[in-house]
Amino acid sequence: MKEIINDATKKLSPLKDLTNEQEKLVEQILAFINRNLDKNEHSIFTVYGDAGTGKSVVLANLFNQIEQAARKNENSKLYGTENYFVVNHPEILKVYKEIAGKSPDLFKKDFTRPTTLINQLDKKNSSVDVVVIDEAHLLLSRSDPYNNFTYDNQLVEIIKRAKVVVLVFDQYQVLRTKTFWTDKQLEKITHQYPHDDYHLTHQFRMNASDELINWFNHFTDDEEILPFPKNARDNYDFRVFNDAEKMRQEIVKRNDEVGLSRILSTTGYPSILDGGKHYITEGKFKMPWDQYNYTSKPWAEIPETIDEVGSIYTCQGFDLNYTGIILSPPLSQIPGTMKLKIDPSKFTDIEAFKKRKDLFDQNELTEAKKRLFMNMINVLLKRGVYGTYIYAHDPLLRETLYNLFQKIINKNLNA
Repeated sequence: MKEIINDATKKLSPLKDLTNEQEKLVEQILAFINRNLDKNEHSIFTVYGDAGTGKSVVLANLFNQIEQAARKNENSKLYGTENYFVVNHPEILKVYKEIAGKSPDLFKKDFTRPTTLINQLDKKNSSVDVVVIDEAHLLLSRSDPYNNFTYDNQLVEIIKRAKVVVLVFDQYQVLRTKTFWTDKQLEKITHQYPHDDYHLTHQFRMNASDELINWFNHFTDDEEILPFPKNARDNYDFRVFNDAEKMRQEIVKRNDEVGLSRILSTTGYPSILDGGKHYITEGKFKMPWDQYNYTSKPWAEIPETIDEVGSIYTCQGFDLNYTGIILSPPLSQIPGTMKLKIDPSKFTDIEAFKKRKDLFDQNELTEAKKRLFMNMINVLLKRGVYGTYIYAHDPLLRETLYNLFQKIINKNLNA
């Protein structure tokens, strides 16, 4: 078994060992930056990859090398350049700033939110050399005046203000209408400029078999329930529960044993941003949603959050050792079939699914909402490094998944 995770900074450390492919990719990006720094046009390098394929590890190592050269290597083209690392996720930003505080070549001010950087550069009427963007699928693709972003698209505005932009993108992690992206929308912007693209495919995060990961993808992409692969539990603690409270108890045990184990869920339970606690109740199970985290620590590293249910807003981009996933009320099984149904009328996260007149008519909006919801489930299913537990709110879906799980348990017992 790999080393148990107990600190989010270890995963994103710029000193983390890279695979041969990752090392070559960092070299390829550095060469791209050096070729394009002196040109009078913007250029963009895009790294595509699903959750757990090592995108952020590559970026952390890359940015550390960029800043080492910018601050210490007088023979480098990067010497004296001004560069920033951008991520539009407050919990992940906390991790990067913590790393910078311990590194001789990185400063906390190097790491920032996209709106902060854009507005900061506007005040000075200036531009920068290189901007590295983690989780580019979280960039706003519409204005958000409430959060001080008054332009139409964050990526477009960053490109205008930087000579070279390096970004990573995962189509599965597009989760809100105001950050709605597709590969085509992204490339319509990036391919206007000198560009290079790279696709990472190997899964590093989960110890799960490729067959189980493919089952997760089929479940969310095709909205269909397949039999679980025979090797679903090979070197991986995969389980399905018909009792949410029993699942919680097992997650608490895993957390006591190794830490960083949490219950997670998607929209569909009471959730209002009023500062109060709102509970998820499933039989004897009753826990509140995650609270806004005002501390400098990531949500999952705060011991007390074992008594909260995490959302995409607190777990996206993070590795957890074990996860208990609650498939919420909007998801159900169509009786007499093995197909899934998504009911947007049961969504309770209003902010995630706001209308986009610039992108969708009403029918398109409904379909987009369904896709975003299934993306959320896909993100949750890929958080657990050593184990994933599942419980479904819908009685029929719960029974089907539980019975399919018992089949692989019985086959293994009889083998």
